[in-house]
Amino acid sequence: MNSGLYKALKNIVETYYSHPVPLHVKGEPWKVVIGCILSQRTRDETTDRAFERLFSRYRTLEELASADVNEVEKLIYPVGFYRQKAKRIVEAAKYMLVHGVKPGREELMKIPGVGRKCANIVLAFAFKKPAIAVDTHVERIVKRLGLVDKKASPEEVEKVLENIFPEEEWVKVNHALVRFGQNVCKPVRPLCNTCTLKTYCKFYNSNIQ
Repeated sequence: MNSGLYKALKNIVETYYSHPVPLHVKGEPWKVVIGCILSQRTRDETTDRAFERLFSRYRTLEELASADVNEVEKLIYPVGFYRQKAKRIVEAAKYMLVHGVKPGREELMKIPGVGRKCANIVLAFAFKKPAIAVDTHVERIVKRLGLVDKKASPEEVEKVLENIFPEEEWVKVNHALVRFGQNVCKPVRPLCNTCTLKTYCKFYNSNIQ
């Protein structure tokens, strides 16, 4: 990898990792699992408000596992796909009540509603284990830079980032790149002219040409 790009990426990770962490990835592992399910295709601000409402009503895993799905729907609205998520949340709570929340990707992915991205978020934020979650922001940045093909899978993006950053920094990467994607490398009208990655960015340079 170009040493200049590596230094620029490392600087972005260090800068944006200091931004506040969303409420829904804080706390006990089971709560981070629920927060991650809530967050799918939903803005952080909306997710955090739903997270607060949900856990002001259901304070323990036991309470959530026996919750009425219709009430959960009302509490988490207007997160995206709130009806499906309400069912998943109660199912996940029931599963975790029986099986616990173990710090392994494969074990986490057995929880209803938890895929690879969510499992990596729980590993990184709840357990402080080396993992890189690839969401839409992270995938967009890596593809715009040209580090992977446009058709690359999230797993391929994850592998590229694992090869770029030392393992001890993996826990920082998702949070930092998400914040960078929200503030600079936006999905629409990105702030390319002020971006410190523009020299190395395939997306920027192809548009300039």
